[in-house]
Amino acid sequence: MARSTRTWLRAAAVCGALLASAALSLPAAQRAAARPYEPQVPVPSATGTPVPDPAATSPGQEPAVPLPTATADPASLPALLAQLQSLYQQTEAATEAYNTAKETADQQRTKAEALDTQLAAQRTQVAAGRDQVGQLARQLYRTGGLSPYLSMLGGRSPQEFFGTLHIAQRAVGHQQDVVDGLTADEKRLAALNTQAQRALDAAQVAQNRQAAQKTQIEAHLRQVEALLAGLSGVQISELQALEKQGADKAQQEFMDSKPLGPDAALRAPSTAGDKAIGYAFEQLGKPYVWGATGPGSFDCSGLTSQAWSHAGVTIPRTAEQQWAQLPHVPLSLLRPGDLVVYFPGATHVALYLGNGLVVQAPHTGAVVTVSPIAANPILGAVRPDLGALPVAGYQPRQIPAPYDQAAAPEPLG
Repeated sequence: MARSTRTWLRAAAVCGALLASAALSLPAAQRAAARPYEPQVPVPSATGTPVPDPAATSPGQEPAVPLPTATADPASLPALLAQLQSLYQQTEAATEAYNTAKETADQQRTKAEALDTQLAAQRTQVAAGRDQVGQLARQLYRTGGLSPYLSMLGGRSPQEFFGTLHIAQRAVGHQQDVVDGLTADEKRLAALNTQAQRALDAAQVAQNRQAAQKTQIEAHLRQVEALLAGLSGVQISELQALEKQGADKAQQEFMDSKPLGPDAALRAPSTAGDKAIGYAFEQLGKPYVWGATGPGSFDCSGLTSQAWSHAGVTIPRTAEQQWAQLPHVPLSLLRPGDLVVYFPGATHVALYLGNGLVVQAPHTGAVVTVSPIAANPILGAVRPDLGALPVAGYQPRQIPAPYDQAAAPEPLG
């Protein structure tokens, strides 16, 4: 019995030491939990174009972006058109990169807010644990390092001794649980603090990238304005006619090569694809605005993502994400409702209507319209609802006037 008592007394002394150690270590644990996470250097933009690093500029200084230097040369409309189309494409690419950065920033901010809520709850839990450990430590100090339960060990009978010994052992076990619980809570607090700091840093990086892309977009738009500033109304009309002539030629060559396969005109959309087309028709005539997802204006992927969302299918926000994440389909199997993606960087997207036509939000200065499928260089096509059956007995929706004038050069067979 004497050996058992000595063993138990050593356990009690160890527990007291643990409590004292825990109380002394609280400030250090708190400092560790507050240590910020060092973020990595931002990666290039989603389009592959390096994004100006906001950290590389002086405070308040905008990232370096090419400034408009060109003015319109009315004597060379074809060259001017080529320059404008290049600027439109660059603006579209910057817009899609902006959309990606904005989406990332929004997601990181939401994550940071959720972690902040968890942090608040964890801080409350740790504070309660610290109070409990403090009470136990003060109790040990007042009793000379031993629990008041040990005072009962002076009982005269064996029954009294073993009864009080059992109570004291349970008390020591409770003290150990309190210390262990506080230690685990402190570790979780430190981990949550690191996660929250990372989320905040990532949100800031994404926000800086978003601001850099916005600056690029605005710079490209100033170049477009500078090019158009020297043109008269007649010259602008001639420029538009030249653009249509180029699109019609590209469409004719595309259709002559028969890339859409046999019986293309007979293909029907899925139920969701037909609803997406109906939504897109309702947006005809609304202006293109970079970064917009409706209801009053759209950019290219804002239109396609909203069309499919209103059809009950959630798809990625940007053209690049739609190309990367949605199932690809060959043009020979293209059906209404599919998305046609353009340019090597997948920086533009349109909704296929059938009969060689798409509905799209083309570029700044234009409106949502019906266009020939080959008006831009085609990269490929994707299907948001792969596996969905086509509508039986489908009757194509009538394209609203005056947008029905964008008919293909010749009907598909």
